[in-house]
Amino acid sequence: MTEVDRIADVWGTRTPYARGQEWPVRVDTHLAEGVAPADVDRWVQSASILHSNGDALDIAVRGDRMVGVRGRAADRVNHGRLGPKDLFGWQANASPDRLTRPLVRKRGKLVEASWEEAMGRVVDRTKELLEEQGPSALGFYTTGQLFLEEYYTLGVVAHGGLGTNHVDGNTRLCTATAAAALKESFACDGQPGSYTDVDHADVIALFGHNMAETQTVLWARVLDRLAGPNPPAVVCVDPRPTPVARAATVHLAPRPGTNVALMNGLLHEIVANDWVDHDYVDAHAVGYDELVKRVADYPPEKVATICDVPAADLREAARLIGTTERLMSTVLQGFYQSHQATAAAVQVNNIHILRGMLGRPGCGLLQMNGQPTAENTREAGADGDLPGFRNWSNDAHVADLARVWNVDPMDIPHYSPPTHVMQMMRYVEEGSIRLMWVQATNPAVSLPELHRIRSILSQKRLFLVVQDIFLSETAQLADVVLPAATWGEKTGTFTNTDRTVHLSEKAVEPPGEARPDLDIFLDFARRMELTDKDGAPLVKWSTPEEAFEAWKECSRGRPCDYTGISYGRLRGGSGIQWPCTDDAPDGTERLYGDGRFFADPQYCESYGRDLVTGAPVEPTEYKALNPEGRAIIKAAAYVPPHELPSPDYPLQLITGRTVYHFHTRTKTGRAPQLQAAAPEVWVEVSAGDAELLGLHEGDLTEITTPRGSVRARARVTGIRDGVAFLPFHYGYWDRGSHEPDGPGRAANELTITEWDPASKQPIFKTAACRVSLVEAGDGTPSSAPTTTASAPLADDVPPTRGDAGSGVEEEPATTGGTR
Repeated sequence: MTEVDRIADVWGTRTPYARGQEWPVRVDTHLAEGVAPADVDRWVQSASILHSNGDALDIAVRGDRMVGVRGRAADRVNHGRLGPKDLFGWQANASPDRLTRPLVRKRGKLVEASWEEAMGRVVDRTKELLEEQGPSALGFYTTGQLFLEEYYTLGVVAHGGLGTNHVDGNTRLCTATAAAALKESFACDGQPGSYTDVDHADVIALFGHNMAETQTVLWARVLDRLAGPNPPAVVCVDPRPTPVARAATVHLAPRPGTNVALMNGLLHEIVANDWVDHDYVDAHAVGYDELVKRVADYPPEKVATICDVPAADLREAARLIGTTERLMSTVLQGFYQSHQATAAAVQVNNIHILRGMLGRPGCGLLQMNGQPTAENTREAGADGDLPGFRNWSNDAHVADLARVWNVDPMDIPHYSPPTHVMQMMRYVEEGSIRLMWVQATNPAVSLPELHRIRSILSQKRLFLVVQDIFLSETAQLADVVLPAATWGEKTGTFTNTDRTVHLSEKAVEPPGEARPDLDIFLDFARRMELTDKDGAPLVKWSTPEEAFEAWKECSRGRPCDYTGISYGRLRGGSGIQWPCTDDAPDGTERLYGDGRFFADPQYCESYGRDLVTGAPVEPTEYKALNPEGRAIIKAAAYVPPHELPSPDYPLQLITGRTVYHFHTRTKTGRAPQLQAAAPEVWVEVSAGDAELLGLHEGDLTEITTPRGSVRARARVTGIRDGVAFLPFHYGYWDRGSHEPDGPGRAANELTITEWDPASKQPIFKTAACRVSLVEAGDGTPSSAPTTTASAPLADDVPPTRGDAGSGVEEEPATTGGTR
């Protein structure tokens, strides 16, 4: 057993293994200072809620409080490993500023109230608006951190009970494009690949995916393959020098907003060199001829000019991808948060279809999630889609859902596409949505163009309800604040990116009067007297396990079939991948291995959208295109970004994440080790741009776009010239002296109110900006981490290290691993 500073050593000790071997076990354990394993009263099963990897863990409980975590060796996802947010983030649960009683606004101020008063206000206002305007007055904006049972209950209440179409999750900001891209190519959501594809792949290609920081344990799996015999080649597409880029065989650093041109260049080479599995394409896909015509316009030299990448590097990346026997691809925010998000992500799908690389070991395709329970929002209907991957454009699917809920089909809104959050904000701005209920998310920091969002959420005509565990920037604007229980304080299931379902058990009681989100939704449904068409309660469950059983029936026969999973089966061992049925009792490792897709016109979740306009494809059009339910190859032309550099704004701004924080830091900012590792916002600029601008490491700068300004210390890195990077985690009110209309530190003061036409995901990667010197530094470097993509070029910047409480015990299954 070895103790490692896991702030300094993010991915931990190497346990090398060869292609085709099982990933070795290494159990990571972190306990509070002064607590030994023998002091733990019990270990309670759970999984991580601070990223989308789904690392299985046990919560250490002593007395009535959490005192640490350890990885679960038996789990298929992490084999015992944990990342920094897993290891240290649990401490936020016991933060002294937890919400413990409801708050209501009186005379302009939030004051404590009883649950009876708070819920009474919410219910009374809901009933008033239903009577006065109808369901269109009501909007729900949820999170990527609740449990499946809670999302499903919310979907039943909002869609089946209240009849509103205005339901979305903050997964719209990070992974809406994952779902949209899968629907475009396979007519249904659901990740084709599995994390175990890392164990078999010869080439791993990461498209706009800084896996090293966003899914640290999955990257540790890649690192262990790279350290072993027969290592895979790595292709990285990212404008920043991420750890993925540093490990890459080929690193392509395109200009932001040019991903479609880059992908067309790769596809051009695959087609031109005939690296195409024609038998597979002929038998299992439609649309090939259109793609061939489109990519003919994107030879490497033209793409090199558009993207500013060497044509030779593009050819080499295409050769690796086009000639390998086993290709694994992952996609994330670098593609998803751009103006042609879905179009770019679909081209990655096209590579796998052209090469016949789906459903076989090592041939994994993962359109990654950014949030821990993003998959569940999509499955259960909490992001606007219908539960069970049902098609809102298919009357038979609506009727089937009405049967499950025992309501009239006309009571389920399906007259238009579900309303995405950016459109909901416009409806609030215009005054048609008059009640907005926000759960476990912080749009006053996470949505684009924050001065506008603050104005919208502060309207007197809006009744804002916020359900959270801390008084976030959004909660401070609310009319009613409901204190919620969080992970470790309630029971439920959640599903990670590769469809692995985990059970998280309640370990301790929530503080004060805080309640599980499920109990809050159940209380609301009871007070609203929501009923089915026979007059019985619409929501017929009262416990998490009963809700899970109800969800199973809703999922029966659908692509995300959970009917073979139970709480009992999830206890004690590994998580289980859906679909899990009588025919696949142990779950399903990969989808589409038999060349059959969920794309039949009568079964599919979606008929697709036009990639340029976002207009839904009509059912008759889809049936004519794809009557046999094959995979769909969709081509796309490159379109320049909405906002290009200019003399006033010569740089391109991209926003993103750091390994030490999650979302807007409501939890990780309260975990001492994580906060100390990345305490303040910073801006990354290249050495070339720093010289042109007269900037040095640690200088105070102002970053300005047409929408606002942010101040941050400079970090000079290996980022490509012409690009500036800001982490988005930092809220504007944390500065204390900052007035909302002055320069702050929230990156989304600067971002643009535009979105991808197909996925409706906001654009966070292509704003035009300028960076100017405010005050020369005194030689003190920026507080940005040195361990990851923000590593400085200067060699005199002190390395990021943890304190005495950052030690983690690593226990490998065998000895002999190298560091």
